[in-house]
Amino acid sequence: MTPTLRRDVALLSIAFCVVLAWDASGLDLWLTRCFGGSNGFPWREHWLSADVLHDGGRVAGWLALAAAMLRRDLTGPQRQWWLGTTLSCVIAIQLLKHASATSCPWSLAEFGGVATYVSHWQWGVSDGGSGRCFPSGHAASALALLPGAYVLRGAAARRWLLLVLAGAVFFGATQVVRGAHYASHTLWTAWVCWALTAASHHAAAAARWRRQGAVAGGVSI
Repeated sequence: MTPTLRRDVALLSIAFCVVLAWDASGLDLWLTRCFGGSNGFPWREHWLSADVLHDGGRVAGWLALAAAMLRRDLTGPQRQWWLGTTLSCVIAIQLLKHASATSCPWSLAEFGGVATYVSHWQWGVSDGGSGRCFPSGHAASALALLPGAYVLRGAAARRWLLLVLAGAVFFGATQVVRGAHYASHTLWTAWVCWALTAASHHAAAAARWRRQGAVAGGVSI
């Protein structure tokens, strides 16, 4: 195991425990109740939150990816890896959402819906709502761009990482205010995208080392 792989495994393990602690704290419902009541969520269908920040945010994420693919300092393989890993993150989050029985906060009875609160870890247990709300797909509009932080170097990588994290916080907060997601849904989207990106990065690095070793040994590839 390389030092960078050990670092990523350690950091991901710590982050996993932190998000589990948030889940166990009960802060999801507490925070959600700050923005909704028996009449629902005032910002749910507001043009600023629903049209600009939600729909526009999704478009902004894809535009940022398209702009990044045009960078002159990227090689062909780097572009392919970045794009492929980003799409893998998006697909993984959508598959998890499709399999989840967890409904959105606005579906809870206390906010004018019909569902009762059930932890998203209780797989297959229906809360009486429509489900398919865990983790946050909207946050993935920013977090699926995380592979850029592994491709870019130096200050460019740090700026890209800050941009991704800022977008994730902004998108995640928008959905909490609208009643579309709990805060933990964004945290788990972040963890899944990070884990997939790190795994893809280290798998690609290992494949390069094997190819280089084969070439050095006189094997034609």
